[in-house]
Amino acid sequence: MPNRRKINFNGQMVDAEIVDFEADKEQWSNYVLHDGTALKVKAVLTEVMRLNGIFSPNGDPVYMIQASQVVHISAPETLRRH
Repeated sequence: MPNRRKINFNGQMVDAEIVDFEADKEQWSNYVLHDGTALKVKAVLTEVMRLNGIFSPNGDPVYMIQASQVVHISAPETLRRH
């Protein structure tokens, strides 16, 4: 039996099915701030749910995700506490 739960979607409670997954690739997004700081950010999925009976305008099923953000900061020496 699939693992299901009710979740709030746009103000209404809908049935959602938890979908198992495995990471294919978890890539970093890299940003350089105007103060010289380099940020590396990636999202790591922790749970994926498919909403039953809810579809996008083009007909695809709607998924809700839960994820954790992983952030790596490399600040210039002038901004670091010594």
